[in-house]
Amino acid sequence: MSDTQNLIENRPPSVAALFIERVAATPDAEAYRHPVPPASGQGPDEWRSLSWAQAAERVFAVAGGLIELGVRPEERVALACATRVEWILADLGVMCAGAATTTVYPSTNAEESAYILADSGSRVLFAEDAVQLAKARECRAELPDLAHVVVIDAEDVRPAEGDPEGWVLSLAELEARGTAYLAANPEAVRERVGAITADQLATLIYTSGTTGRPKGVRLPHDSWSYMAKAIAATGMVTAEDVQYLWLPLAHVFGKVLTSGQIEVGHVTAVDGRVDRIIENLPVVRPTYMAAVPRIFEKVYNGVAAKARAGGPAKYRIFQWAAEVAREYAKVSQDNFRRTGNASVPFALGARHKAADVLVFAKLREAFGGRLRAAVSGSAALAPDIGYFFSGAGIHVLEGYGLTESSAASFVNPGEAYRTGTVGKPLPGTEVRIADDGEILLRSPGIMSGYHGLPERTAEVLEPDGWFHTGDIGELSVDGYLRITDRKKDLIKTSGGKYVAPAEVEGRFKAVCPFVSNIMVHGADRNFCTALIALDEPTILGWAAENGMAGKPYADVVASAAAERLIDGYVKRLNAGLQRWQTIKRFRLLPRDLDIEHGELTPSLKLKRPVVEREYRYLIEEMYEGSRES
Repeated sequence: MSDTQNLIENRPPSVAALFIERVAATPDAEAYRHPVPPASGQGPDEWRSLSWAQAAERVFAVAGGLIELGVRPEERVALACATRVEWILADLGVMCAGAATTTVYPSTNAEESAYILADSGSRVLFAEDAVQLAKARECRAELPDLAHVVVIDAEDVRPAEGDPEGWVLSLAELEARGTAYLAANPEAVRERVGAITADQLATLIYTSGTTGRPKGVRLPHDSWSYMAKAIAATGMVTAEDVQYLWLPLAHVFGKVLTSGQIEVGHVTAVDGRVDRIIENLPVVRPTYMAAVPRIFEKVYNGVAAKARAGGPAKYRIFQWAAEVAREYAKVSQDNFRRTGNASVPFALGARHKAADVLVFAKLREAFGGRLRAAVSGSAALAPDIGYFFSGAGIHVLEGYGLTESSAASFVNPGEAYRTGTVGKPLPGTEVRIADDGEILLRSPGIMSGYHGLPERTAEVLEPDGWFHTGDIGELSVDGYLRITDRKKDLIKTSGGKYVAPAEVEGRFKAVCPFVSNIMVHGADRNFCTALIALDEPTILGWAAENGMAGKPYADVVASAAAERLIDGYVKRLNAGLQRWQTIKRFRLLPRDLDIEHGELTPSLKLKRPVVEREYRYLIEEMYEGSRES
């Protein structure tokens, strides 16, 4: 048996057990960094640290508090909170109590929050603040199982008429109760951890469905233990790394990163405030981080906009450097694939050095100057954007997984990464491509099923463990996977041609620096159209230079000048497409798509049916009176 096989196959039954092992191995090492805003409300945050031993003290206090409240193994404890260190401590506390975490996005409305809490049968809710508490209070009559709400930021919480006695308590109160309980029962938490079995429920994550109610994905303790060991086995991260974690921890992509960190033992800086990413990067100076493609697109568009604002000469330099980056990345990756050496011809290397001085070095510095690799997942990254960052020295390793597979099923391997693919399967994961092109997976990371939905489970999970992902893909001869589209999202035009909308959308994002979101439409139609939302800061910067300074976004995108601008980029896109893929008509949306209107999932994926319903009038307008084939 190889060392890798041994590492994975001889894993403990739970991450709770891994956490206790990590604390014993490196108690004084730094585990987490987290920001604390200044008391005055002015000035930069102060970043504080927790060692593994300090984290364990709080985790055990939370676990003890839950046990003292009467929470039993596998009972659900919900977490409605943004990404912050308390989310991780609470989640670990739930697991160390033998219970199971139900994740709830803080942006979820009261009605859907109530559905998730009721469907999961959650007994306790960790609410981030008074806003999250208010949702629980609003729906309390529908939640007979919810015995307690623990509020993390409790300063603004006031007693409310109708609250049962002891129903609301602060996180500090819970930890104090847990500490007192453990003083009398010192082995209670370790006994709970020791009793956890591999198949015991650890996490219930509700997928944000595009239609109907979300489904609860049941992930057992063994899924996270396997993920922790498999991530470590890839060798991608080491104990010396510093991870910047801002992704939503209610999402499986964010959650899996906490498991890998516990196994490897590196530092994680935690701050889920997306508006602080640019500000935090030079402070945290991460060596690796994970992100969704939208972040890389926004950075790329921001750099392009800044160059444009510097005048024509500066913008031409940026465009030249971007092309050099892409060429350099393609040639070096191709050479590495063929020969194992990423060398490039002398002339290209010389151009790259010049571009590095002028553009790339500043870009790397904006990421903190130490970023060794960035993992991109949750949706497809446009290859041209991936090649740009690769050539600029920011290595974006695309990966692939689903909530139902505990997030990380594929990832690109270190310096052997290939832009445009999601890499190779993690150790212990099997892959098969069905006759219709669908990707099938089998691994210890696969869910045990959908909560309370045996028929839906049977639709996707075969008795022998193969999971139907619903994604279409291709495997190279040496095991690299390329995702082409969602099976259900493939468009078949009335002419019988298949179009992968995500591929066309990705290409447009690479050629148009003004786009924020795009949705290609064309199912059962005789040609393809697109709804396009522009990035507000970027297009308003352009507007200021083109006689529309001070005009609101909606007025700018409604202008003939903006339509002409985007039409030029659509023509560039179409020049590289097959005839049946081309965008014949488009409409600019009066606002960007967002989570609040339900058009994007919390991980920023497009909800096509929602967008199509919302803008049906624009879609019909584009096809009105057309007989074009």
